[in-house]
Amino acid sequence: MKRAFSSSAVRGKIKPPSHFKPLDTLPSHDTAAFRTSYFQPQLPVILPRGHFAQLPAIQKWFSIPSSASSSSSASGSSALPSISSLNYTYLEKHSDCSVPVEFTSSQNPDSPETPAFQRLYAPLGLFLKWTKTTAPLNAEGIPANTNLYLAQCQLLDLPPSLRLDFPTPALVSEAGKGDVYDTNIWMGVPPTYTPLHRDPNPNLFVQMAGRKVIRLYAPETGLRVFERVRQTILRRQKEDANANANANANANANANINGITAGDAKFRGEEMMQGLEKELLEKEVWGDTMEIGVDGEGKNVSPEMREGFEAHLNAGDGMFIPMGWWHSIKGVGEGITASSANFIKTTIGQLVVSMTMALHATARYGSIPIDK
Repeated sequence: MKRAFSSSAVRGKIKPPSHFKPLDTLPSHDTAAFRTSYFQPQLPVILPRGHFAQLPAIQKWFSIPSSASSSSSASGSSALPSISSLNYTYLEKHSDCSVPVEFTSSQNPDSPETPAFQRLYAPLGLFLKWTKTTAPLNAEGIPANTNLYLAQCQLLDLPPSLRLDFPTPALVSEAGKGDVYDTNIWMGVPPTYTPLHRDPNPNLFVQMAGRKVIRLYAPETGLRVFERVRQTILRRQKEDANANANANANANANANINGITAGDAKFRGEEMMQGLEKELLEKEVWGDTMEIGVDGEGKNVSPEMREGFEAHLNAGDGMFIPMGWWHSIKGVGEGITASSANFIKTTIGQLVVSMTMALHATARYGSIPIDK
């Protein structure tokens, strides 16, 4: 096994300093403490390190390099290694199943500086083959030309035998209603990115392989961040319309954001994964690590960055993301990064709170991205 997770290792890939506050870590496997201090009041927390290390999907889907295993044994650490590869022998038995894959390429002939983005269903075998042949990361940790990301893969997309590798986590059974209404799987080669969004249900997030950094905002703070991005896009579209003396374009700018009707905004929609909206969302949340302030000149850090929280997860770690909390996620490091999001059924009281918050946000800002 490998050494315990070190935040400095992540900072080697994402430039410091971070203005986000470290998220609390639950010190022990105490379900009652988790329920009363975090689950019921809907507050985020990192679960005890390595809490999910024995998850069947972690044990079956991934292989630990012998060098990493030897290094961990020598150090006496019981933590899972941060570098792992896919267990191709196991997964290739299901190569024909169709899974959702996102394709990103930096070679866009119409705009070489802007990555091309496409979402499609493809055989699992195609994704597995790509992970074998993908070019090595360069010194900056950036893969050459293209990237494939298995994103938002539902358990129902998988064969029954693979679904069995994702049993309901004990914390869900013991702290909540005991039921998960949906589980999504994410897997790729770093760097990976999920834009700022919020979930309509509590999320028990499990890191299965590699490392990820998660940044979170409380509901009202996240709304302010998203609204600022939306207003910036509207302002730029109006400026472009005025510059072109195009009255129709100026009118349409009020109803459209980056070419997407405001009422159609969805979690991980294409407008959030490329172009101006992606650029602005990423700067808002990750601007301090990108050495770029929200004004694009590296001078200022947004006030919300000082109100946000940050979590660093290694393989086998997990965290609780409450209903309505906004978050953005980056996969970092080497090897394969993979995680699962387990969406927990809510009580009537929690649902009322969620609906009230959503209606308030819609009345104030228009529709906002929600994970569906």
